[in-house]
Amino acid sequence: MQLEPITLASFFENLFAFFGLSGPETVSSLESLAAALWLWVIVIGYLLSFAGLVLIVWALMRIFDLRAREQEYYETLLVAPESVQGGHPRWQHIEGLARGASPSEWREAIIEADIMLDEALVRRGYTGEGVGEKLMQVTRSDLASVNDAWEAHKVRNQIAHEGSAFAISETLAGRTIARYQAVFRELGAI
Repeated sequence: MQLEPITLASFFENLFAFFGLSGPETVSSLESLAAALWLWVIVIGYLLSFAGLVLIVWALMRIFDLRAREQEYYETLLVAPESVQGGHPRWQHIEGLARGASPSEWREAIIEADIMLDEALVRRGYTGEGVGEKLMQVTRSDLASVNDAWEAHKVRNQIAHEGSAFAISETLAGRTIARYQAVFRELGAI
C-alpha cells in the first residue's frame, strides 16, 4: 500500500469529509455561510464603532463640563474669614487675653501679638531671624507706625527675658496691645 502525499487541497477534502461536508453543494453552502458571517462581522463592527463614538462624545462632554466647573471654582473669589466674622479671629483672641484680669494673660497676649507681627512682616517680604531683624529693614516710608512696632517689641523682649519676674501693669499691657493694633491696621493684618 502506497501512501499519497498530502497536499493542501487533499487535507481540506479529508477535513470536510470527516465532518460530513463534501461535494460541490457543501462548497456553495460554505461560501454562503462565510458571506453571512462576514455580514455579521460588518454589522457588529459598525455597532461597536457607533458605541465607541457615543462613548467618546459622552466623555468629551463630561470633560468640558468638569473644566467649566473647575474654572468657576478657581475664579470664585473667596472672602477671608476676618471680613465675614467682623474681625480677625486670632486678633480677637489676643484682645480677649489683653482684657483678662491676670498679668499672665497680658503677657500671653503680648507674645501672641508679637508672633502675629512676625508673620505679617514675613508676608510683606521682610526677612531675618526674628522680629527685631525684620523691623530693622522697615523704613518710616514703608510703615508709618514702625516706632509703635519697636516699642511693642521691646515690651515683648522684656517679657521673654524676664518671664513672670517682669512686673507688667494693666496700663502697660493695654498700651502695648494698642501699639500692635495700630501696626496691624496699617499692615492690613486686621
